[in-house]
Amino acid sequence: MNPLLAYSIAFLIAFGGSVLLTPLVRNVAVKYNYVATPRVDRWHQKTTGLFGGVSIYVSMMAAWLISSAVFFQFQNYIQPLLPVALGGAAIFLLGLVDDISEINPQYKLIGQVVVASVLVIFGFQFNWFESKTANLLISIFWIVGITNAFNLLDNMDGLSAGVACISGFFLFLWLALMPGAHVLAAPVQLILAAYIGSLLGFLFYNFNPASIFMGDAGSLFIGFLLASLTVIENPSNEQAVPLFNQLSVIAIPCLIMFIPILDTAFVSFMRKLFSRSIFQGGRDHSSHRMVAIGFSERKAVIVLYLFAVISGVLALGIYPLDTGISAVIITLYLILVLLFWTYLANVEVYSRTPGSMEKKAGTILPVWVEAGYGQTLFSILMDLILITVAYYTSYLLRFGGVIGPNFDFFFKSLPILFACQIFSLYSSGVYQRLWWGSRLGDIAVYVKGVTAGTVMAMLTLLFLYRFQSFSRAVFIIYWGVMLIFISFSRFFFRLLDEWVSRGNHKGKPTLIYGAGIGGQMVVREIETNEDLGLLMVGFIDDDPRKKGKKINGYPVLGCDKHLKLIVKKYNIQEIIVSFRDNGLEKKKEVHRLCTCDGLDTAVRRMRLVIEP
Repeated sequence: MNPLLAYSIAFLIAFGGSVLLTPLVRNVAVKYNYVATPRVDRWHQKTTGLFGGVSIYVSMMAAWLISSAVFFQFQNYIQPLLPVALGGAAIFLLGLVDDISEINPQYKLIGQVVVASVLVIFGFQFNWFESKTANLLISIFWIVGITNAFNLLDNMDGLSAGVACISGFFLFLWLALMPGAHVLAAPVQLILAAYIGSLLGFLFYNFNPASIFMGDAGSLFIGFLLASLTVIENPSNEQAVPLFNQLSVIAIPCLIMFIPILDTAFVSFMRKLFSRSIFQGGRDHSSHRMVAIGFSERKAVIVLYLFAVISGVLALGIYPLDTGISAVIITLYLILVLLFWTYLANVEVYSRTPGSMEKKAGTILPVWVEAGYGQTLFSILMDLILITVAYYTSYLLRFGGVIGPNFDFFFKSLPILFACQIFSLYSSGVYQRLWWGSRLGDIAVYVKGVTAGTVMAMLTLLFLYRFQSFSRAVFIIYWGVMLIFISFSRFFFRLLDEWVSRGNHKGKPTLIYGAGIGGQMVVREIETNEDLGLLMVGFIDDDPRKKGKKINGYPVLGCDKHLKLIVKKYNIQEIIVSFRDNGLEKKKEVHRLCTCDGLDTAVRRMRLVIEP
C-alpha cells in the first residue's frame, strides 16, 4: 500500500467525520445546556455550545484506527502508538469531565502529570542530556506544559485549533523530509494525517464567528497528542534513534510549538509583573492585545497563524544549513518576535485600581523601571544581541558562510566591540531617544554612533594586536549590517504603530484640501486620534503637478475643479482645509463649491492653537 495514499485516506476520513459530527455534537450541547456563557474574564460575547473536542477526538481516532487496520498491520502501525492513544483518551476524558462539571485545576494538573509519567515509562521521552533523570523530568514537563499551552491558547475563535493544525502539518513534513527516517516515522505521519483532518473539519465551525467551542476536552487532547508525538522514540528499542537529530534536538520541537509556548510564557510574565495570578482567566493574551490595538479578531488570529507558519518553515529549514547560519536566522527571527511582543506588552489590558501599579519590594526589574533605567536597560541588552549577530554575520559573509578557524578571532574581539560600540552609541545620543518617537533625522545619529564604534574597535585591535589576522573587510561589512539592524530596531515600533493605525482606522471618509505641511499634520492627527471618527481618503491641492503623487501614503486626487467628482466617487463626508494662510477664505470657497454642486459634505478648517 502506498503510504501517501493511506495518509490521504486517513485525512479525508477524519475531515469528513469532523465536518459531519461537529454540528450534531453542537446540537446536543445546546439542547442539554452544556454551553460556554459570557464572563468578564472570557473573550466570547455570546452563549456557545461546547463538546467540539468530542468531534475532534472521535473523528481522528476513527480515521486512524480504520486506515491502520485496513492498509497496515496492527503491530507496525497501531501497537507502537497505543500508549499515546490511551494517554490521549485519558486526557480527553479528563477535559470532558471538566466541561460537564468544572473540576479543581489542581486535580486536572495531577491527572496530566500521572498520564505523562506513564507515557514516559513506555519510552516516550526526549534524549537531550546524558542524564537519564534530566531527560525524564524534561519530558514530563514538556508533555504537561504543551498540553496546557494549547488549553491557554484556546482564547479566541479558531486560534488553538488552527495553530495545532499548522504545528501538526509541519511535524508531518519534518518526518517526511528528515534524511534518516525514524523507525516510527510512517505510523506517526498516519496519525498526524488524521489529526490534521479532524482539526480542519472542526475549523469550519470554530473559525470566527464560532458556533461551537472545543472545550477543555479538545484543547487538552490536541496539545497532549502533539507533545507526545514530538518526544516519541521506539519504545521497544533502547538504542532507538531520537526523532530529531542532535543538530536540532531542542530547536526543532520548540519552533514547531512556538506560538503556544510563546503565548503562555508572555501571559505568565505579564501577569507576574502586574502581581496577578497566573492561573486566573483574563483578556490579556497575545490575541486580545492585538484586538486592543485595532486588529479584528480574524486578523489577530491570522497574524498568529503567520508566526506559526514562519516558525514551522524555520524548523524545516535549519537542518540542511550550517549551524552558524541557522543560529543567525533563528536569532533574527527571535529579535523580530521580541520587538513585536514588546509592542503588545505596552497595550493596557489591566484596569488601573489604586495601588495596582505599586511595585513589589525586592524585585529588581520594577526598581530599575521606577528609576528610569527601563528603556535604557532594554536598549543596551538589545544592542548587545544586535552587535553579536551583526559581527557574526559579517564573518559568515566574509568567509563564505563558514567561520572555521576565524571563530577565535571573533570571540577574542567581541568584548572589545561591545565596549566600543555601546560607548559610542551612548556618546552619540542614541540612548537618549525614545523608540516610539524615532524620525528619519535620527538615522544620522545612528550612522554617527555605529561609525564611531566600528572605528574605535579597529583602533583598539590595532593597538593591542597590531590588527594581525583580523579582517578589515569584516568590519566594513559589520558597519553596514549593524546600521541596518539598529535602524530597523528603532523604527520598528513607529512603523508598526503607523501600520496598525492606518489599517484599522474607521470613520467618515475624509478629504484634505492642501497637500503641504499642514495637510501632513492633519493626516497624523486623523491616524492617531480615533475620537475624531475620520477615515483618511486622500488630498486635493491647487498645484496640478501633485496630482497622482502620494503623500504619507495617500494619493493627491486632483484640484478643486475635480471636487464634485472626487466627493461622489469616494463618498466623502468631511473636507478639512489645511491652509495656514488664508485658511478661512479657502474654507468659505470650498463650502460655496459644495453648495453649488449640491454636495452634502461638512467642511472644516485646521487650526493650530497653543494656549498659555
